[in-house]
Amino acid sequence: MTPEQITELKRKHYNATVAWLRKAHSDLMAIRIRPDWKLPKHEPGQYTSIGMGNWEPRHPGCQPEVVKPEEEGRIVKRAYSIGCPVLDDSGNLWAGPETGWLEFYIVLVRESSKDRAPGLTPRLFLLREGDRLQLTEKITGHFTLEGVKLDDTVVFLATGTGEAPHNYMLWKLLGDRHRGRILSACCVRYRRDLAYLATHEELMRRYPQYTYLSLTTREAETAQQKVYIQDLITSGQLEERLGQALDPARTHVFLCGNPKMIGVPVKDHDTGKLTYPQPLGVIEILEKRGFKADQGSKAKGNIHFEEYW
Repeated sequence: MTPEQITELKRKHYNATVAWLRKAHSDLMAIRIRPDWKLPKHEPGQYTSIGMGNWEPRHPGCQPEVVKPEEEGRIVKRAYSIGCPVLDDSGNLWAGPETGWLEFYIVLVRESSKDRAPGLTPRLFLLREGDRLQLTEKITGHFTLEGVKLDDTVVFLATGTGEAPHNYMLWKLLGDRHRGRILSACCVRYRRDLAYLATHEELMRRYPQYTYLSLTTREAETAQQKVYIQDLITSGQLEERLGQALDPARTHVFLCGNPKMIGVPVKDHDTGKLTYPQPLGVIEILEKRGFKADQGSKAKGNIHFEEYW
C-alpha cells in the first residue's frame, strides 16, 4: 500500500485525535481522545468503540499478524468502556465531558488464543499525542448508575482495566454529593498495574465515605496469600473495610472485568433454573445473600455487570 493510499484512508476513516496519553508501564496506558464532533450526552459506565486501520504499524514483541491484501484497507475496532481521571491536573474534580475528550484505560494484548492475532492494541500502543484514529460516535450500554439512590451503599469490584467505568461512575457520585458509603476494589497482578492508585488515595483523604482497596496476586510479598475479589467477600474483609454489612436492601454492586470473577449464570429456558459457572464467581456469592443480578436492560437488580471479553 502506497503512502498516498494510506493518507487517503486516514482522511476517509479517522475522525478523532489523541489529546493526551500516559503509560503506567509499557503495556498499560490511559489515553484521552478528542473527536471531531461535540460529544453526545451519555451516562458514566457506558462504552463506545475505537478503531485503527490494518495499514498501521504494530508494537514490537506482539504475536505476528497476517493481513490479507483485501483486508489492508479495513479498520479494526473494539468496544471500550469510557473511563475518567476523576480529578483534573489541578486536583479538582474533573470538569466532565465538556472538556471535549473521552478517557480510556487500555492494556496491551500481545497474544491471543484465538485464530487471529490481536489487531487493535498493538497499534494503539504506538500512538502519540496528536495522532489520528477512529472513534465511534454512538455511546451506549446499560451498565450505569440508574436506580442508585443518594443514600445507597455503592460497591465497585473490578479486575485490571475494568475499573475504568467505575472511575467514571465514582466521579459522578462524588460530584452529586452522594451520601452513602462508596467502596471500590481492583484486583491486578502487580502494583504497577494500578495506574489510578494515587488518585484513589487522594480521594480517600478528601471523602470520608470513600474506600479504595487494591489487591495484587503476583507480588512477592503476597504470593503466599493471594486475595481475589471473591475471597474479599467470603472472608468478610470487604464488609470490614466498608464498615457495614452488605445489605441487599440498600446496596448496589457493580462488577467489571474478568468474566471468571463476575460469574454470570446461565438460565435454562425450560425450567428457569440458573447454572452458575465454575470457579465460584461474585454473582453466585451475592445472590446467595439475597442480591439479584440484572437480567437484561428491563429486569434490573442490585448487581450490575460488564464483562470485558
